[in-house]
Amino acid sequence: MSDALLSCEGLTMTFGEKGLVVPVLKGVDLSLQQGERLAIMGTSGSGKSTLLHLLGGLDQPTSGTVMMGGKDLSTLNEKERSSLRNKQLGFVYQFHHLLGEFSALENVAMPLLIGGESAEEAREKSFQMLSQVGLANRVEHRFAELSGGERQRVAIARALVTNPKCVLADEPTGNLDRKTAEQIYELMLELNQSLDISLLLVTHDSQLASKMDRVLTLEDGLLTS
Repeated sequence: MSDALLSCEGLTMTFGEKGLVVPVLKGVDLSLQQGERLAIMGTSGSGKSTLLHLLGGLDQPTSGTVMMGGKDLSTLNEKERSSLRNKQLGFVYQFHHLLGEFSALENVAMPLLIGGESAEEAREKSFQMLSQVGLANRVEHRFAELSGGERQRVAIARALVTNPKCVLADEPTGNLDRKTAEQIYELMLELNQSLDISLLLVTHDSQLASKMDRVLTLEDGLLTS
């Protein structure tokens, strides 16, 4: 797994409260190569989102190792993990998590500003990214003025604006109608190819997952092909 862009080995996650221990992940091994498109399927509550959060360094596993860009996340402090996430990863969620008081452009610029870029640079890159997802004429519109599909396009632009090596997407079309969902999927696949960005997608939609290079299923805490 040393040449993998993102990988994990023996990953476990257990939740416990008041003496009740619930194992969610029971030893997951996974590797994702540069430019690869991978879908992870599973029923609701199977631990798909938990796995994605661990791979993205948002949570700490009970045991096991997560490697990102050749670095073991467990050896990094929170500041180092945050910096690595900002440079290497983009995140897209089912609910876009846009800030309603800001314009589409300002939402997309946020990761760049957090990463230390100037306001002028962030604005220019954000406009270019919004243009790439078909929203050049909507950059100054706020959350309430955008459709569901447009909001998700803004979220995708925000995930990609830092030029990450990998995008982690958690049910990115789960709250969209079928037609809009397919448009968003096609956009993500197109950007995956044109920008050579790896795509790790969690979904329960087998039709959309079939468009990926590989499909794995998370069941009873383990990944199967």
